[in-house]
Amino acid sequence: MSIRTIGVVARRGLALPEAASVLREIVSCVRERGGSVVLVREMADLAKGLPPETIEIAEAGEVGRAADAIVVLGGDGTLLAASHLIEREDVPLIGVNFGSLGFLTEVTPSELCPVLTRVLAGDYPYEERSLLRAVIRRSGASEFTGDALNDIVVTKAGALSRIVELEARVDGAFVSAFRADGLIVASPTGSTAYSLAAGGPILHPALGAIVVTPISPHMLTNRPLVLADSATIELRLAVPGGEVHVTLDGQRGFPLSHEDTVTITRSPRRLRLAISPARDYFEVLRKKLRWGESNSRSSSGKRR
Repeated sequence: MSIRTIGVVARRGLALPEAASVLREIVSCVRERGGSVVLVREMADLAKGLPPETIEIAEAGEVGRAADAIVVLGGDGTLLAASHLIEREDVPLIGVNFGSLGFLTEVTPSELCPVLTRVLAGDYPYEERSLLRAVIRRSGASEFTGDALNDIVVTKAGALSRIVELEARVDGAFVSAFRADGLIVASPTGSTAYSLAAGGPILHPALGAIVVTPISPHMLTNRPLVLADSATIELRLAVPGGEVHVTLDGQRGFPLSHEDTVTITRSPRRLRLAISPARDYFEVLRKKLRWGESNSRSSSGKRR
């Protein structure tokens, strides 16, 4: 695929001077190599001072359809939101991190132009990440279908809501009736997000697996469960009462009613994530999770 149009999505509230400077660099780098840049309209202020003919401003959905690659300025949450704009598997996401290194946004501003140069040339390092697909059915009829990069979460809405009671089946076999604050179904990519905070394991992104993690379960014996990504997971809201929602990547939500079912499978789609050639997955884990930090502090300032 020929990559000519670079879309740019930015986090709301991003420090204007720094982000505007990075946008100017993107425009200069891409146009020098014969490409064009389209910026999501919500962040049009970042383009002030740029000649109008050097950049196009469009609605988020139009950016997703027009772009051959999307640069995300912000953190992992911004990248998750941008992932929901992509309709084609061959459109890479390039996450540019502002501040601390992200699990998904691992390219730094100083690395951006070299990475973009390789993207435009069609010669860039990337990883294909699996997606999860949720189908919500009410009275047997499909009400909602959507894909998620990180996780699909069924949880109560509001601090005063009761414990959620969910029946879980895998490939038609009954697993358990979970009484908990909710249930997280995460991809390997999402295993380092909400699932990790709830006590779930870290899965390498290349694994063909899905992890099911209960949130504050009533029974402490309800532990995270790792399944093959060929599995079909069905969750049913078993007991009425309270406000319960299913959310995809924390970006889209759908209210659940008694007897509604959520069927979760591996999506037939995959997401292409451009990666930094300067670091690997385990370096990101070390930095984000501070593995070995005490050792580095006791080694006379030398990094191990």
